[in-house]
Amino acid sequence: MTYLTKLPAAIAAATLMLGGAAAAKDLRLGLITPPSHIWTKAAEDFGNDLAEASDGAHTLTVFPAQQLGSEAEMMQQLQTGALDMAFLTVAEVSNRVPDFGAFYAPFLAKDISHAGRILQSDLAAKMLEDLPAKAGVVGIGYGMAGLRQIEAKGAVDSAADLKGKKLRITPFAPILDFYNLLGAAPTPMPLPAVYDALANGQVNAIDMDAEMIWKMKYYEQAETVIVSNHMMFPMVGLVSAKVWKDMSEEDRAMISELMKARLDEVVETFIVKDTEWLGMVKDAGATYKEVGPDFFGDVPAEWDKIWAEKSAVLGDMRAAADASAE
Repeated sequence: MTYLTKLPAAIAAATLMLGGAAAAKDLRLGLITPPSHIWTKAAEDFGNDLAEASDGAHTLTVFPAQQLGSEAEMMQQLQTGALDMAFLTVAEVSNRVPDFGAFYAPFLAKDISHAGRILQSDLAAKMLEDLPAKAGVVGIGYGMAGLRQIEAKGAVDSAADLKGKKLRITPFAPILDFYNLLGAAPTPMPLPAVYDALANGQVNAIDMDAEMIWKMKYYEQAETVIVSNHMMFPMVGLVSAKVWKDMSEEDRAMISELMKARLDEVVETFIVKDTEWLGMVKDAGATYKEVGPDFFGDVPAEWDKIWAEKSAVLGDMRAAADASAE
């Protein structure tokens, strides 16, 4: 049974909890993805669920596309209580709590379904318990984007062809380390700027998920899609710890249940859609090159050496991934 069949019951249960809850409050949730993105739609659906479960006592306004600033700025707003909630990449969390960088271990997940199981592991859940003390936020659960792919202008016959290329990345240490080891020139850049940057030559390759490659039509500017599935790209649903401490137990339970349900849906959606989007990109005429770990040579092993010193849970994460591989 999927979460979609469970959700009405979750709303009903949360509505029963609401008797005696705290006074009505208008909440705000920020994220970096555009309005059409699955994360944004999930946030909006969560807001609708919250309004229904609370009989309108609580409302949620969603601010997509970095309207409230970068992820680093939104994290700061969460820590001060200026922002109530956010859906942020786990990479941003890893900037504050380096253990979370383990989620970006190259080839941790064998495929998109395996990535979903890793995010549902006991270890992943336990890691959320550290966030209030270490980052000033409460972690409700995980979502994700698809596995990471590389798209480039011109032919790419080997990893050596990526050396020196200005390659767009999200500006986080685990990803930066990977591409530095590869010899590329990783170039941090927000999503809204990527299409034009490819068009004008500001960058000539990107690290991206299948949804964005398809929906934002990046293949129109960079014709070679290297289907590598080299990294997971998790997201985490967060609530400001300062906001959380002032909530009633009933509101905490309601928000946790409803947000977690929508985060689970994000994971389920990407498991189904990721390969479909890649197929659409291939059908659109992109040069489609499937590669495995060998394509990157020693880079995955070298990345592990770096991050074994930064993340105390990397070995446990590899073990948990192996245990959930089948």
